Amino acid sequence: MARFAVVFLFILTVTTAAAASEPAVPLPAAVALDTEARVVEVVDGSTVLLDDGERVRLAGIEAPKHIAGDAASGMELLAETARRTLARLVQGRRVGLATGGVPRDRYGRLRAHLVRSDDGTWIQGALLAAGLARVHSLVDDRAAVAEMLVIEQRARAAGLGIWSQPRYRVRTADQANDGLNSFQLVEGRVKAAAVVRGRGYLNFGDDWREDFTVSIGPRDRRRFESDGIAIEDYEGRLVRVRGWVDSFNGPMIEATHPEQIEVLE
Repeated sequence: MARFAVVFLFILTVTTAAAASEPAVPLPAAVALDTEARVVEVVDGSTVLLDDGERVRLAGIEAPKHIAGDAASGMELLAETARRTLARLVQGRRVGLATGGVPRDRYGRLRAHLVRSDDGTWIQGALLAAGLARVHSLVDDRAAVAEMLVIEQRARAAGLGIWSQPRYRVRTADQANDGLNSFQLVEGRVKAAAVVRGRGYLNFGDDWREDFTVSIGPRDRRRFESDGIAIEDYEGRLVRVRGWVDSFNGPMIEATHPEQIEVLE
């Protein structure tokens, strides 16, 4: 009975926080809408089906998803809250779509920013503000990332939605190994930054063979440089890095674009 009460309280807290945190966030001016359609089904917290048959994956964000065996952990509840919140925002409504970058993912889904046609509410912004998504930008889809990071930070500071769950905590560089084979946010001070054979490396510990590292490939390094960022500029800086944590001489995140690395000082 006590366990049921805790789960019920969690549902009530998450749902109430989400409902109270859906401001009419406007789409950044740099993102242009290019088509319009009506949402006929909400599949999950980041996927909708349109009346023209298109399946749309919300660009730039990642919402919690149902994971087998997580029913009692709070994750399943968060995934359902995200789906219901998205449904409340767009189900049956006409939405504008902005499909910049590469418009389709590997599953053939249209990648787009969504905006409610009736009042201009930016859907990605609303989900981030409710703590029901985190920013997950791609190298070919960097629109509005700066604005999304600001909204995400406010929800994280308030402990809303996913940010109340240990699984989503921002890890220190020393804790990066705990997040292997998953998308994580990792904070730490860059002890050394260098370019070796064209590849950039940010080392967060004294032993690059075991400690957390960020790797930046030669082509991606040139993208940083075209944005006015030299790899060496990160040395000594406190940063937050987001990406998939792999194991290669210790935990490593491959950074393909500057938005993956937030300078915190």
